[in-house]
Amino acid sequence: MKVRHGVYASTRLWKALTPWDRYLARVHAVALVLPGAVFCCESAAALLGMPIFGDPVVVHVLVETSGTARLDAGVRSHRAGHDRTIIESSGIALTSPADTAIDLARHRHPAIGRSAADAALRIDPLLTRDVLAAGNEARTSSRGRNIARWALTRSTARAETALESVGLCVIEWLGFPAPELQVVFRSESGTEDRGDALWRSLGIVGEADGDLKYDGRFGDAASVLRRQHLRDRRLRRRADVTAVVHWGWDDATSVTPLQHILLGAGLRPIAPEQPAPLHSVRRNLSARAPHRLAAHSESAREQLSAEE
Repeated sequence: MKVRHGVYASTRLWKALTPWDRYLARVHAVALVLPGAVFCCESAAALLGMPIFGDPVVVHVLVETSGTARLDAGVRSHRAGHDRTIIESSGIALTSPADTAIDLARHRHPAIGRSAADAALRIDPLLTRDVLAAGNEARTSSRGRNIARWALTRSTARAETALESVGLCVIEWLGFPAPELQVVFRSESGTEDRGDALWRSLGIVGEADGDLKYDGRFGDAASVLRRQHLRDRRLRRRADVTAVVHWGWDDATSVTPLQHILLGAGLRPIAPEQPAPLHSVRRNLSARAPHRLAAHSESAREQLSAEE
């Protein structure tokens, strides 16, 4: 099948790709036919291994300010000045993790922007939320500056997955207090168990459980579930833990299930709900489960062949 003019893939192999790998394959296809392209937004995020929500379809590239911003054959061109850092990876030019996160925080749903910012901090240990916030303020264009502030000033490398990032957004918009992240519990025997989230004063441990925990990369799914069950049992035996709760992508993006899970554990809101962002999460994210790609995924790139 034709991925784009001059670039083809096996139909059978293409259909077997996940949505995010199909998108990454589209990015690589554009890189084949436009070798001088500078990728940005979701396209740079895919190349960097940052979270991709479903298949964004459109490939994003930067052009000089004198160029034309347009959508042509599935490629959207964005005019940009010299206020972004361009890096190179495997011969492909793209915006840096920081600038990619700022772009997405400015122009995408706040939960997607927060996920991108959290991922950028995980990718580049030298980055901080203050650096991201300063980069946003320093941009020549003011478009999206105010929107981006919310996501960038909350970013943290301690949110280890897009599900954790989105869940933290929903927790705040529901009015619940923010938890501590990635807390390690040590038993008397020396066993270490880690919780994604902890509301220490109430002893509530929260776990953001995405499908990736059960897709084989961490071992047999049954073994993973058994280890989880044993870990939860150890935690519940502790005097300082009253409840261990789990939520997944549908729970977080449908909002109400996560709300009921936390209320059932004894957590209570400390601020009013924010209906507008909660409604937009349900509308925009519930069917767009994310995946953290490995940069330059071979499973996507190797499906392509260029027409000589």
